Amino acid sequence: QVQLVESGGGLVQPGGSLRLPCVASGIIYRRYEMGWYRQAPGKQREMVATITSSSNTMYADFVKDRFAISRDNAKNTVYLQMNSLKPEDTAVYYCNARFFRDDFWGQGTQVTVSS
Repeated sequence: QVQLVESGGGLVQPGGSLRLPCVASGIIYRRYEMGWYRQAPGKQREMVATITSSSNTMYADFVKDRFAISRDNAKNTVYLQMNSLKPEDTAVYYCNARFFRDDFWGQGTQVTVSS
C-alpha cells in the first residue's frame, strides 16, 4: 500500500519559515520524481517545486529564491523548506510521487500565513 504522509504545516507570521517533510512508503522511493503542490481556497492545484530521481529541481516562479526542495533517499523523505512566507502562500500543500504511470498523492498539510 502506497502512502505519502505530509507534516509540518501550521500557522506562521509573514516573513516566517516552515519546513514540510513528506515520508513515502510502499514505493521504490529512489526511482520516483517527487513534488510539492498547493491548492488555495477557490483555486486550482498548482505546482510549487519538483525534484527528480537524480535531484534535478524545478520551481514555480512565485517561490524561486524563497523555497527549496530536497530529498533524502535513505529516509524516503522529501522536504520543502519555505522561507520569507507571504499571506498568498496560504494553502493546503500536497506531496506527489510520480514514476511512469504511477501518480500518488498525500492527504495534504495546511499552511496559513497570517499576522
